[in-house]
Amino acid sequence: MVLCIHPDNPNAREVAQAARTLRNDGVIICPTDTVYAFMCALSSKKAYEALLRIKGVKEKDANFSLIFPNLSYLSDYAKVDNQTFKVLKQNLPGAFTFILKPSGKVPDKLRNRRKSIGVRIPNNRIVSALLEQLDCPLLTTSTKSPDEVLEYATDPDELHELYGKLVDIVIDGGTGGNTPSTVVDCTVQPYELVREGAGTLI
Repeated sequence: MVLCIHPDNPNAREVAQAARTLRNDGVIICPTDTVYAFMCALSSKKAYEALLRIKGVKEKDANFSLIFPNLSYLSDYAKVDNQTFKVLKQNLPGAFTFILKPSGKVPDKLRNRRKSIGVRIPNNRIVSALLEQLDCPLLTTSTKSPDEVLEYATDPDELHELYGKLVDIVIDGGTGGNTPSTVVDCTVQPYELVREGAGTLI
């Protein structure tokens, strides 16, 4: 189903419906401050397995990120030294994925071959409203478009046509972006710009 949520003033009833779906092992598609993305609750093993099937990847090849409401919550799941914390504080919320070393709270299955994780705090009110109603981070990965020109689908109706039978809800939060997040690897010194995207590092 398509669930319309205003991007600037999310309605509490619709947000609660989407949050309830996530708590009940659901997978949704939701806008971020960059592109539309698949999301599920980190606490749901069933939703995680569904996300693997939707993306058509094996667990060892999955490259999902975690979305947090704030830096304090993020620091419970990732190892952040003082220098890295300053960088995160200057640039988040924002259009970045920072690669960090995970803490023991992150399940082993989510750590990639380098034993690191991607973390995000998007500057998006719908995502923030969802996180306020959940007691865990969101697991996320971007949606893709079969279009040869546009890498990411930007239209919620198109996303529903592509994935509506595979996910529980497609949130219509308006036209999405087509530029992904900037990815910065903070597990190496100096930090490495892995992908140049929508965010400009301060």
